[in-house]
Amino acid sequence: MSFEWVDSEKTLDDVIDSVLTSSRYAIDTEFHREKTYYPKLALVQIRWGAQTALIDPLAVDPRRLGRLFASDILAVFHAAQQDLEVLRHASLEAPRNIFDCQVAAGFVGYSTPSLATLVQAVKKISLSKGDRLTDWLRRPLTDQQCAYAADDVVHLFDLHDDLTRQLNELGRVDWVSAACAELATRPTGPQNPSDAWLKLKEARALKGPARGVAQALAKWREERAMRSDLPPRRVMSDMALLGISQRVPKSVEELANTRGVDDRHLSAEYCREIMTAVRDGAKISVALPSIDNDDVDKFVRPALTLITAWVGELARKHKIDATLLATRSDITAFLRQSPNARLRQGWRATLVGDDLMRILNGEVGLSVDRDGHLKLISSAIA
Repeated sequence: MSFEWVDSEKTLDDVIDSVLTSSRYAIDTEFHREKTYYPKLALVQIRWGAQTALIDPLAVDPRRLGRLFASDILAVFHAAQQDLEVLRHASLEAPRNIFDCQVAAGFVGYSTPSLATLVQAVKKISLSKGDRLTDWLRRPLTDQQCAYAADDVVHLFDLHDDLTRQLNELGRVDWVSAACAELATRPTGPQNPSDAWLKLKEARALKGPARGVAQALAKWREERAMRSDLPPRRVMSDMALLGISQRVPKSVEELANTRGVDDRHLSAEYCREIMTAVRDGAKISVALPSIDNDDVDKFVRPALTLITAWVGELARKHKIDATLLATRSDITAFLRQSPNARLRQGWRATLVGDDLMRILNGEVGLSVDRDGHLKLISSAIA
């Protein structure tokens, strides 16, 4: 397989100029985030026409790609969500007009398929599994590694063409366009540090001052991790954070005797910041945020299970990935009668929302047929 290795900004600009003359390009990234807070871009693979380029972001400024990403040329991805986040962090831009093959496949009978699964189904080709533990930041990359990386984009045009054909036959092109537009505009990047404590498995078991300390300490850990570009657990383990929150130490000695605390946390700088977070957190009262169905009126709570089952039946019937039809959050937003609920808009309203409204209004009910599938039946009340 032929490809061009791009490690000079002149060559990168030439590649971008060439891609800008095309109607579409395929794109993928390789990155690492195990040792850093922010994802570290290690490689960008782009294919246009019959050409493939492997762009080395360690040798060139990836922000130069912004010129391409700002264009309206269609960018063909597979499983784009993480790629979009990585590209936004590294180049400050990400493609705006996208087609995600994984999303599209969910509308023609697949359920979040891998690239290898789709390539096998469409082209009857088995992709090399490669080395999943490849260090993509190491240079030079071997020919085998480069070939494996190039494989991630070389088949995307064929997948795009085949999936588009199937979507046209089913009349679902607009549905996929809407889903991909949602994905392209979905916020990415760090969450609000004040909400970091909610990632703790034991967060909801904390009471009183312990909850305030956990919020303040997790906020400190998140902000420190951002500044140092380290994973939060490298700054402080969950065990130490929970131990400190439950104990609420009032002295350095009490802090030192808390499970999970190590010598690094007792250094002057760390110790001062930790104890400040503990004192500040102990003074505040923190309420737990509501979960999905907390705010749903009691009279419709039993409908959650029923509606979820009907969504699953519609997904089976129409051969659409159920998560594309409606998530649990989508259903609860619908039940809360939120005006922005996705089930009240566009193709989801037509395919799902209208039926749900009829069920909730008592106009129809659900029954099970002889094959064990759900079906709508006229309500005796109606």
